Amino acid sequence: MLSRFEQFSFAISGISRYIQKIERDEMVKYGYKGAFAQYLIALNRFPEGITMTELCACCDKDKAAVSRIISEMVDKGLVLRQNEGVKVYNSRLLLTDEGKKAADFVLERGESAVELVSQLSESERKALYSALDSILSKLEVLAEEGLPSRNSD
Repeated sequence: MLSRFEQFSFAISGISRYIQKIERDEMVKYGYKGAFAQYLIALNRFPEGITMTELCACCDKDKAAVSRIISEMVDKGLVLRQNEGVKVYNSRLLLTDEGKKAADFVLERGESAVELVSQLSESERKALYSALDSILSKLEVLAEEGLPSRNSD
């Protein structure tokens, strides 16, 4: 029998793994890398642009990883860097028209996937996302502060 920890961590890891596979499979149809999907969605939320530093925080990725992917996305014509004279991490990143089309594609395909696998009522869905948000915020605190010590009495 799986422990609560095993069941929880296996489920979350599996969900993440399958989301990444679906992103790869769908993005290849566009001729792009699966890793572009997350950044397209994040950049799409900020039509006025976002800095690389803000994007790192938004996607919870390190600067080196974000820098590599954004450079590829700029080369592919999906992302535009504004303020070319400022430091790379302070320039604003914007989706190009092609980037917006790709982001719309990712969002539409993602919504389709969620619809296909999620047979939840609206109230069940709200409860699930509320629980996931709560778990995430508490895990963030634990990751920052560490697990409390156990008393050895």
